[in-house]
Amino acid sequence: MVRHKAILLGITMLAVGISGARQAGAQTFQTYRCTDGTQFIVGLYDYDKRAFLQIDGEPVTLTKRLTVSGIRYAGAGITLTIGKTGTITVKHLKRPATACAVI
Repeated sequence: MVRHKAILLGITMLAVGISGARQAGAQTFQTYRCTDGTQFIVGLYDYDKRAFLQIDGEPVTLTKRLTVSGIRYAGAGITLTIGKTGTITVKHLKRPATACAVI
């Protein structure tokens, strides 16, 4: 089931790139698992300032926000932070921010 959702997310992201009439640049898809058990997939594109997540079985688009250190994306009650050292944290569903790692 998770595999099917990942495939669907990939197709959706590809459709967004095509419908935007832009050539797809380099993209990054990564799957993360957090210390609280949360697992999510994130897609990032060079030409886009948004992050595309699949978390809790739902697709979510986060917009890039200003931050002092690193990169932060937020939207729909979810905050994804990528620190300058490469640390990843996610905060969602009114839970505290939790550290995440690539799986």
